[in-house]
Amino acid sequence: MNKEIIQTEIQYKAVRSSGAGGQNVNKVATKVQIQFFVEQSNGLTADEKATLTEKLANRITKEGFILVECGETRSQLKNKELCTQRLFLLLENALKKDKKRIATKIPKAVIKKRLEDKQRNADKKENRRFRF
Repeated sequence: MNKEIIQTEIQYKAVRSSGAGGQNVNKVATKVQIQFFVEQSNGLTADEKATLTEKLANRITKEGFILVECGETRSQLKNKELCTQRLFLLLENALKKDKKRIATKIPKAVIKKRLEDKQRNADKKENRRFRF
């Protein structure tokens, strides 16, 4: 993954934020949306593109791009930086290789302790029984 190339391929769009905020919300377009086309990217290898389309299938639109939005701050520049950081974090997490789980055997001491605890509990309940 080449971040410099991907940085140039990102399309930024400023839109008006929703929600509370008075006249500032109605006048100023501070919310930022970024679009990143996975298949058309030159900053990704073919394997990385396949991995991203598989792992981020729910985030990729029908048109084939990933959409990330940010309208947290009142500054368009800060929102732009936050959006870019989120996109790279999303891509990095999707491209991480999952560690293969190695099955381990349950130690004999653990099995023995569990059985002894079960027996102790059974004895305790047995002693509670009412006898004539």
